[in-house]
Amino acid sequence: MTAFARATRLTKYGTLVLELRSVNHRYLDCQFKLPNTLNQLEPVLREILKQRISRGKIDCNLTLRGQAEEAGELSLNQSRLAQVLQLCDLVNTRAHSLRPATTLDILAFPGVCNSTDPEQDGLIEQATQLMNEALSSFLENREREGATLAALIEQRLCAIEQELTAVRKALPTLKQLQRERLQNKLAELDVDLNQDRLEQELLYLAQKSDADEELDRLDAHIAQVRQSLSQNTPCGRRLDFLMQELNREANTLSAKATASSVTHSAVELKVLIEQMREQVQNIE
Repeated sequence: MTAFARATRLTKYGTLVLELRSVNHRYLDCQFKLPNTLNQLEPVLREILKQRISRGKIDCNLTLRGQAEEAGELSLNQSRLAQVLQLCDLVNTRAHSLRPATTLDILAFPGVCNSTDPEQDGLIEQATQLMNEALSSFLENREREGATLAALIEQRLCAIEQELTAVRKALPTLKQLQRERLQNKLAELDVDLNQDRLEQELLYLAQKSDADEELDRLDAHIAQVRQSLSQNTPCGRRLDFLMQELNREANTLSAKATASSVTHSAVELKVLIEQMREQVQNIE
């Protein structure tokens, strides 16, 4: 399910800004972009997400803006600096046309200049609290979208029920049409069947084209969809499965259709089920 949330917090270390974005995904996939000083926080944030979200591709972007000077002291990683300088010399000997690296370029290289903060635990605590704050807003947005999707799916379910009612009303007429077609076909072929044999053939045709079982299963699946939507737990995967079952029964009904009215209803069923399936992809 797509959603977005943003939360900010002013701290003595600077302004923490956390953004959460999600798009549809079959499973839970979390991606993090964190400041170097908070890289060790990723497992904690990941666990927070896993406890409250079960599905979707989640992008978490945490930034620290306007970091105060007193937030930490800078230190130079001598070993890392030597490696970077050696690489710079190597590049310069092979590519003379390149601009030589400046002091700022070298200091900006990851790991060369580090910030040591004796109170980093406080920053981690602030970031964790901000995550929970943003996540609460994020989940509220998803719940609102979920309610909208549930209403759209309910509209399709009602339309499906109308088509099923139309098919049930047409079934008695279809059986009479089958009898007339068989009798006309036998008359064309000049075949004389006794009444018992005729009734056997009609019974065979009726069993072959009987759609009551498919209609009953469609009713049952519709009830299960409604039950899943009424629960306060993630139901996206179960709805995926139910959409497959609905589509299977609609295909079987279409194959058994012997009249244009039933064929039309079967096609409408498949269209409505496909529309629901697309909406279900947005549900956790």
